[in-house]
Amino acid sequence: MRIRVVDAFADRPFTGNPAGVCVLPAGAWPEAAWMQSVAAELQHAETAFVKPSPGGDAEWELRWFTPTIEVDLCGHATLATTHALLSDGLVSGKVGFSTRSGVLTASVDDGWITLDFPVNRTVEAEAPAGLIAALGAEPVSVHSTGALTDVFVVMPDESALRALSPDLGQVKAINQRERNRGTIVTAPADSGFDFVSRFFAPAAGIPEDPVCGSAHTALAPYWAERLGRNELVGFQASARGGVVRVATVGDRVHLSGQAITTLDGELLV
Repeated sequence: MRIRVVDAFADRPFTGNPAGVCVLPAGAWPEAAWMQSVAAELQHAETAFVKPSPGGDAEWELRWFTPTIEVDLCGHATLATTHALLSDGLVSGKVGFSTRSGVLTASVDDGWITLDFPVNRTVEAEAPAGLIAALGAEPVSVHSTGALTDVFVVMPDESALRALSPDLGQVKAINQRERNRGTIVTAPADSGFDFVSRFFAPAAGIPEDPVCGSAHTALAPYWAERLGRNELVGFQASARGGVVRVATVGDRVHLSGQAITTLDGELLV
């Protein structure tokens, strides 16, 4: 079975966020335990499994797995999957995916892939006990993210965000206790972008996600409200780094990025 590694939200190899992509034949899903084992073997933030849909509102069915769990929503692996299907000539223009988060669509324009995802608006909230100490820095504010279930932390500036070296063991324990997926940290940018971010999800098997598309469904409306513009460009300031164009459109968020295949091989088991 063919399997690929695609760098998503990247315009050159070894940047952005790598995702495994496995295109399956039509029919029943393989056992979830097998897909989980493949994701654990690859050890990327997410591995996507996609197969033709037997009918309904989408042409394809799509699932995502971290090295330890199946997740409800993943942006970069959806972008990577779209790139792989486009490369194979299996889709063109616009494609729909049936997922655990409903039907998601992706469209292509001049080398950029745009995902249409549900918005996740933030609400200011108390910081979970111990989180500020675990991050090792004082935030401007802390927010909840509704269905996304992430903690959303705002730092005063880009330098403070880049300097963070959190105690990931403590972050994991707090996220598990609070039943949060992870912790989004963001700040206004001073590097030519509109905002910067980082994302820590050790409880989901992802110590620091290189570029988290789904986190931008909360980042986009937060910064749109504060900057007075619906179309923005964010930079995820991980070691690999990645650019995400965002547009808030009512109750949807459009996430745009580029992708490149870095590995194309055969899964032997």
